[in-house]
Amino acid sequence: MESLYVILISALPIFELRAGIPVAIYYGFKPWEAYTLAIFGNFLPVPFLLLLLNKLLEIAKRFRTLWAIYEFIHLRVEKRREIVEKYGYLGLTLFVAIPLPVTGAWTASLLAFLLGLNNLKASIAILLGILIAGIIVLIPTVGIAELL
Repeated sequence: MESLYVILISALPIFELRAGIPVAIYYGFKPWEAYTLAIFGNFLPVPFLLLLLNKLLEIAKRFRTLWAIYEFIHLRVEKRREIVEKYGYLGLTLFVAIPLPVTGAWTASLLAFLLGLNNLKASIAILLGILIAGIIVLIPTVGIAELL
């Protein structure tokens, strides 16, 4: 059951693997298990987001609160547009690789959508960023000695 919790936490916006890995370690998972579960959970929503964002935006327009959330995120994404436009898919990978709030897979999916990037290439770039971010989060969570 704890595996499911880790996957769900890692799939949630804002938390993503930044919370999933520490939670998994707390539950007693081995570092490689924590990493794998968090990566899986963090990437899980990406293909759906990329495929369904048009539909979700149409629904969000009908609800003031949802539209306000979209606008809030959209403003933050716009600030990071230059990185992806300058560096392309590598920029998208680097954007996700930095494990800070509002630089995760959800925001990257929205950024890819807004920039009209190819869904498959964007998914791969986001996955690579998630893999890097996972390592960056895992190392201080368990300590370098634990990994060796």
